[in-house]
Amino acid sequence: MEKIFVFGTLKEGFPNFKHNHGKRFRAEFVTQKAFPLYLVGERYSPWLILTPGLGHAIKGQVFEVTDRVLQEMDALERVAQADGYHRVTTEVVCQQTGETVRVYVYGKPSLSLPVDHIKMELKGEYSLEHAQLYRSRGE
Repeated sequence: MEKIFVFGTLKEGFPNFKHNHGKRFRAEFVTQKAFPLYLVGERYSPWLILTPGLGHAIKGQVFEVTDRVLQEMDALERVAQADGYHRVTTEVVCQQTGETVRVYVYGKPSLSLPVDHIKMELKGEYSLEHAQLYRSRGE
């Protein structure tokens, strides 16, 4: 089983959770390093930018996933597409226990972020309020 950190629409209770077939691991987590987090484009998609050290520590959830589930998430996040997310490893800290866990996370390189597409800079957390702005592909 692999562990994946989700910070946006794949979180429990959020718009794309129906595509998350992982098993929740512990409670709440936060990235050990800070990252920029934005709502981007007409769909208000949450983008974690792979520039560690800038932005804020990001709050999210960790799920244990099988290889099959990880492949499904890769497809949803368009990992094989030029404009898709990149799946990379990072470390997160459990807010309840202080335990550090190495996980996968989906993010985008800073060069793929057109500045004029940024709708909002988030301060470390994608909330249900932000999720109300989100539009799925095809909506």
